[in-house]
Amino acid sequence: MSELSAGATAGHVAVATATRRPARRLGFRIGLVIIGVAVLLAALGPYIVPYDPNAQDLLNRLASPSAAHWLGTDALGRDTLSRLVAAARVDLGVGILGALLPFIAGTVIGGIAAYFGSIWDLAVTRLVDLVLAFPVYVLIITLIAVAGSGVKSLLIAFTLVGWVGYARVVRSVVLRVKNEDYISAARLGGISHFRTLLRHLLPNVLRSSLTVLVTDVMFVLLGLASFSYLGLGIQPPTPDWGAMIAEAQPYMQQQWWLIAAPGFLIALIGSGLMLIGERLDDH
Repeated sequence: MSELSAGATAGHVAVATATRRPARRLGFRIGLVIIGVAVLLAALGPYIVPYDPNAQDLLNRLASPSAAHWLGTDALGRDTLSRLVAAARVDLGVGILGALLPFIAGTVIGGIAAYFGSIWDLAVTRLVDLVLAFPVYVLIITLIAVAGSGVKSLLIAFTLVGWVGYARVVRSVVLRVKNEDYISAARLGGISHFRTLLRHLLPNVLRSSLTVLVTDVMFVLLGLASFSYLGLGIQPPTPDWGAMIAEAQPYMQQQWWLIAAPGFLIALIGSGLMLIGERLDDH
C-alpha cells in the first residue's frame, strides 16, 4: 500500500509539474515583454517625453488628465507622464546596478573563499553571518545616513548589504563542484586556479545565481521606492517613482492618479521580474 501511495504521489507531482511548465513559459514571455518595454522606455525616455520633466507651470498645477497632459500635472505643474518616463531611466538604472554590483562582489568573494577554503572560507563565513545578524533595511538606512542620500550612497549601501546572499549561494555551489573529477583533471593538467574558476566553476555558479539576480532587481526597485518615499533615496528635482508617490500623498483623494500611476509601474515591473525569475528557477 505504501508503495502504491508513493507511486501515486510521485505521479501527481509529475503531472502538476508538467501542467505548470506551459504556464511558466507563457509567464516568462509576458515578463520579457514587460521588462523589454520598460527598458526601451528608459532608453528612449529623453527623446519621447512630451514635456521637460522638471518644467514647472504653477498656473496649471494639479490639472486633471487631458489631451495636453495625459496623466495631469503635479503640485508644481509638472507633466506627470513626462516625469514617469524620465524616472524609468533613473529607477531601472539604480535597480539593475543595485543588484549587479552585489552579484559581482558576492560571486567573486564567495567563489574564492570556497575554492581555496581554509582561513579564507572561515573569514568570509563569519563576515556573512555578521551582516545577516542585522535587519536588511535597518542596515541600509544606517549606511545611507552615514554616506548621505543620493544614487551613489544607495548603490554603496545595496552592494555592502546585498553581496552576502550571492556569496552564500556561490559558496555552496563551489563547495559541491570543486571536488568533481573534471575539476581534479583540470588541476592535474596544469590549468591555473584563475582559469579553473573562470572556465569550469563560473558556469555552474551563474546558473544558480541568475534567479537570485533577477529577483534582487525587484527588491532593489521596491527598496529604492521606499527610501525615496522617506526622503532617503533619489533627491529632487530628479524624477523618481517613490518620490512622486510621496509628493502626491496630500492630494490622494482628489488626484488619485498621481499615486496610482507610479505605483502601477512599480507593481508591473516587479511582476515582470517575478515571472522571469520563476521560469529561470525551473532550470
